[in-house]
Amino acid sequence: MTEAPDTKTAPARDRCPSRFPYWQAVERPGVVRVRNLIRAITGFDMLHDDATARALCNDLFSGDPTAERFVSEVYHGDLGPKKARELLDTALTDGIDAVPDAPEAMKALFDEFETVPGWVRPELVEEGAKIWRRWGTMLFSFAGAETLEIYTESAVATPLSLAGGYAGDNALRRYLETCRFWCDVSEPGALLTPGSVGRATALKVRVMHVSVRERVAKHAEWDEEKWGLPISQTYMLLTLIAGSLTPGLALWTLGYQTTPREILALIHFQKYMGYLLGVRIDWYPETIGDSIRTLLTTVVSRSYDSGEHGKELIESYPNAFAPRDGQRGFERLRAAYNFRINSVYSAIFMGPGTRRKYSMPKVIPWLVIPIVRFPLITAMELMRRLPGIAGVHEKIMVAHRENWYRAQMSGREAQFDACGALRR
Repeated sequence: MTEAPDTKTAPARDRCPSRFPYWQAVERPGVVRVRNLIRAITGFDMLHDDATARALCNDLFSGDPTAERFVSEVYHGDLGPKKARELLDTALTDGIDAVPDAPEAMKALFDEFETVPGWVRPELVEEGAKIWRRWGTMLFSFAGAETLEIYTESAVATPLSLAGGYAGDNALRRYLETCRFWCDVSEPGALLTPGSVGRATALKVRVMHVSVRERVAKHAEWDEEKWGLPISQTYMLLTLIAGSLTPGLALWTLGYQTTPREILALIHFQKYMGYLLGVRIDWYPETIGDSIRTLLTTVVSRSYDSGEHGKELIESYPNAFAPRDGQRGFERLRAAYNFRINSVYSAIFMGPGTRRKYSMPKVIPWLVIPIVRFPLITAMELMRRLPGIAGVHEKIMVAHRENWYRAQMSGREAQFDACGALRR
């Protein structure tokens, strides 16, 4: 991999989707009052300055040109998806030089993918990955639960509904593919080791995102003026924040202790992971404060317009873990526990007002589980700081997440299919 300086793309003309009404929201009396009150008490401005807000709004219309060219010319070109996937696998394992007569679009993609930006700090990338490893399956549960809140937005729900991966009977399979991605990219050294499984998974996910974006953007149900571009740069950024700041803060409620310094490492880890996934926004939050502002920019701009599409996605998630026909004994008992605990986490990390709008599983008496676990997790978090304990704790958590994943997959393997048809 080569090194290159960090560069920014040329600014786009100012645009904002009509269903992301940020500029109207910041003028609402309630938002103005809360913003002024917080600023007066703490000195912290909960929202970005206008220039940064404009950059985030513009990037709701921005995609991934380099990977889009590769998908258009190679996957959807004369080679076809099967041959393109074979070439991609070869290049990811042995390098682009191992692909004779590689298409120019593929060379451009790998030139960008293999270039390490000058801002990357390997020690912070590894520290962030290490935090993901020590969270084990808790990362899976939290990420699945927190995402439900944003399914109220058509900009997010419509691509997922059209692709069908997170809806209905497919919800568990697609969620488990995402869990595989989380495991692969957080293995020791994964993101900075050429030919690693983690880097290969990241690029496959990037290609999958581009393929879905292209098909959804052309679909009759998609309205660019309302929502911008499917799987836009800004929403990909929000996904990165959802893997760094939000679990770093929210998991304290369950006993997991993540320090501000560790959250900064998570932010850096996610920034480089985002680079590999094709995130090229005009502005990136480098601090906890800026990450909070980015989240609140989205919170005040919500439209709650996803309707039946969002309802299907939200209600499919906890029910995906319910015991299935044919499961017996310990397998059925484990499925029942996963169903109950993920229903509880969904209740904890969804807004009460949002949750009441949907048919969600009851969580009483199962809500007692995280309450009982809290002192145990707190004790574990304190003990891992003792000499020699951290490494043992990490190995146990990694082994647990792999065991959980394999049990859920029942012998299947993640595909990260970039060629599946939309379901309608």
